[in-house]
Amino acid sequence: MSKALKNSTIEKKIFVLDTSVILYDHIAFKNFQEHDVAIPIQVLEELDNMKNGNETRNAEARSFIRLMDGASGDQIINQWIPFSGKKGGRFKVVMDYKPDGVDAEEVFGKGKFDHRILNAALSLKQEFPEKRVVLVSKDICLRLKAKSLELHAEDYETGKIKNVDELYTGKALLANVPDEVFSLLKAEGSVDATGLEIEEVQANHFCILKGKRKVATTYYNAKMRRLFLVASRTIFNISPRNDEQAFAIDALLNPDIKLVTIQGKAGTGKTLLAIASALEQRKDYRQIYVTRPIVALSNKDIGFLPGDVKSKIDPYMAPIWDNLRFIKEQYNHDAKMQGKIDEFVSTEKIVITPLAYIRGRTLSKIFFIVDEAQNLTPHEIKTIISRAGEDTKIVFTGDIYQIDTPYLDAESNGLSYLIEHAKDHPLYAHITLDKGERSELANLANDLL
Repeated sequence: MSKALKNSTIEKKIFVLDTSVILYDHIAFKNFQEHDVAIPIQVLEELDNMKNGNETRNAEARSFIRLMDGASGDQIINQWIPFSGKKGGRFKVVMDYKPDGVDAEEVFGKGKFDHRILNAALSLKQEFPEKRVVLVSKDICLRLKAKSLELHAEDYETGKIKNVDELYTGKALLANVPDEVFSLLKAEGSVDATGLEIEEVQANHFCILKGKRKVATTYYNAKMRRLFLVASRTIFNISPRNDEQAFAIDALLNPDIKLVTIQGKAGTGKTLLAIASALEQRKDYRQIYVTRPIVALSNKDIGFLPGDVKSKIDPYMAPIWDNLRFIKEQYNHDAKMQGKIDEFVSTEKIVITPLAYIRGRTLSKIFFIVDEAQNLTPHEIKTIISRAGEDTKIVFTGDIYQIDTPYLDAESNGLSYLIEHAKDHPLYAHITLDKGERSELANLANDLL
């Protein structure tokens, strides 16, 4: 064997994928270029246990099982199978082997699939000493266990956002703006943006203009290269309390913007503004859907909870009902409007339901709100948007720093992914809300604790 060929062989890796990676991205095993990919048999067993149900993880499990079946054809999958169209990359299922040396089950305890997955990776390391065997997992603890056994381990990087602290905010501050710009905005409602130091954005953007004495809130249309004055608009008796909320309302009411994301910490008004905007435009849409992913305690399905379906899901949907109740309270002196809001619910003009319950439906002429979107994977976000039919508007709200799903973080969640990748699209607008408006006490918790 030539030296060059030998080096090429040594540089190749074997990536061992655990269940968390598959549930995050069911096509993950095709994303390792020329390297080999191994799937421990325990992963297939876990996916088999998860394949039934309406949750996203159930759909991911089914999709991966079908993908593996199609990729293997009539071949034996405990032998290396080349990826079609790939140069050198192969995949296989690793059986339940125990390594000759250190045994993860002896070290960490028996009865857990995770420890048997570690043994599968250790067996490959023993079988292929010339290759670098790497365990890929979204589970931080499993990666730490692997490293303690002198096994290379890393996170699944596809879809992760780098420098999340510099994530697109949808807004900019322009200082030292000439007085004549403010005069034109007041007189005509818009002004040519040529000559102003607006960063190179290709889509919808919001700008706060500051002069010597004057301040204006504006919306920048990249196609027209013009700034339009953003007025403070009241929607369903909800008025913006700061400039960012005014920007959010402007994007939510703009019929040319079909996809909106609102990111911000608790109490900034994300969900409230989205629901109020939907109700304000109720005549333009067939229905209003307000959903959120259910992230159960201890990662158990809601089937473990007592009661019927409604009593199981109501605790998870309570924050959305709280926002609708707050809107209703703005009409305490208008019994007719309060009755109309109740009628919206009873006639299903507005539907509040877990995200899993609308899986597979085509969303035509729907104002569709997804709350707590930071608990979704990039693939889930893509799937939701792909369901949009004609005249549908989709709004994602969430806080990328408050994630309840164990295998997601600020860099890998679907909301961060969408903000980063959609920011230059003309159908999209984003705004980050910084100022909490729930109460001074809530702000104290966010700012100081």
